[in-house]
Amino acid sequence: MSETKPFSISRRLVSMAYQKVRSNRGAGGVDEVSLEKFHEDYRNHLYRLWNRMSSGSYMPPPVKLVEIPKKGGGLRPLGIPTIADRIAQTIVRGLLEPGLELIFHEDSYGYRPRKSAAMALGKARERCWKLNWAVDVDIKGYFENIPHDLLMKAVRRHCRIGWMLLYIERWLKAPLRKVDGTIVARMKGVPQGSIIGPVLANLYLHYCMDIWLDREFPKCRFERYADDGAPRMLLSG
Repeated sequence: MSETKPFSISRRLVSMAYQKVRSNRGAGGVDEVSLEKFHEDYRNHLYRLWNRMSSGSYMPPPVKLVEIPKKGGGLRPLGIPTIADRIAQTIVRGLLEPGLELIFHEDSYGYRPRKSAAMALGKARERCWKLNWAVDVDIKGYFENIPHDLLMKAVRRHCRIGWMLLYIERWLKAPLRKVDGTIVARMKGVPQGSIIGPVLANLYLHYCMDIWLDREFPKCRFERYADDGAPRMLLSG
């Protein structure tokens, strides 16, 4: 930490996060800056991002809201951050996720390193031949309805780094901007399409669902995969 920067954030982390975002591609956010446009002046963009994050002055811009049709009908809301915001979220996710992986349940498969939907289905198939019943559970609108206070309580249990907590809270509160330009305040939920959202969603379900099931119904096995905006679980017994 320097006299002028309250937060010590490595510029190398910013550079590495940019390379990861660039390799994953994706559309631009509310500023309409594409990855190609960002790359034309990426050194200055990365310096400004590092400077603002290190000083505590970084404020996430609104998230671009895009609604796409769902296979079963209705619309799926996707929140698209700007390129710079995706880089910032990638930095925090890279520091937060390894510690959470140590505590996450073995039967949680969604949005996790070295986990997949195929693995969840394989485990469900293995268990369905041994047990008598199964229940398929779908939480409607899960991502959009996560309570921020309880989510941050869980985050603080596993993260004590001040600048990470500061920016996670700001990302949760960042408003949505619709296609027509309307700004919508967000009091709950995490946007689908964000970098940090899936990790936070898994953390909340870890406490309110995975641990609860193990404690209250220890004989019930489950496979959970967060997909299409709603976690799905298969309980068997």
